[in-house]
Amino acid sequence: MLKVENLHVEVENREILRGVDLEIKPGEFHVVMGPNGSGKSTLALTIAGHPKYRVTGGRILFNGENINELSPDERAKRGILLAFQVPPEVEGVKIIEFLQQVLVELKGLDPVEAYDLIVKKAEELWFGEEDLHRYVNVGFSGGERKRLELLQAVLIGPKLLILDEPDSGVDVDSLSVISRKIEELHKKGTSILLITHYGRILEHIDKENVKVHVMKDGRIVKTGGGELVEKIDKEGFAEIFEEVGE
Repeated sequence: MLKVENLHVEVENREILRGVDLEIKPGEFHVVMGPNGSGKSTLALTIAGHPKYRVTGGRILFNGENINELSPDERAKRGILLAFQVPPEVEGVKIIEFLQQVLVELKGLDPVEAYDLIVKKAEELWFGEEDLHRYVNVGFSGGERKRLELLQAVLIGPKLLILDEPDSGVDVDSLSVISRKIEELHKKGTSILLITHYGRILEHIDKENVKVHVMKDGRIVKTGGGELVEKIDKEGFAEIFEEVGE
């Protein structure tokens, strides 16, 4: 489904990604881990098409199509959804109105049908109907912001969901419901690319079906199974880098 080939990316004339190769097949669950500054978020934002991130080499294929030159909205229409590390506040736009518009435009639902579906799914992510009349992320806690990102994913059902550190700034209870929803989406067929520092987000996810990639200095230096997560949690990244000669 997704094939990243020898990807080189610059941000403000500084090279961040230095030849990343990654392949995600339909229904697979991939995790990218690494210390701060290793290029994890840059990879996520580049796949999603953020204009700040300039591809200087390599290509990104999605279902066989080169999407290097596609705008973020065109990538979204093809089934790529990015859940932000720091979801932005949108003053003046109510959550319910925003989500209704998304479902009308992407799914062709009637506005009333969309409203009822949003309310139902919102409850599963601990949002009451009154919460949906707040402005998008305005005054939200870290956990509320991340749960709202997951609500969008649950409603849209993307082909590929990219989660940029869904565990950062989140309390234990929110983390539990977020991880369960991620697993639920995966079981329904969504391919997952999860960016994280820590393994705790995977506590409710079957690690046997997870592929783990470790990044350092803009490159993937090691790939393995779920056991890599436990190894990193116990020993840290330094041990991994020493093993691979980095």
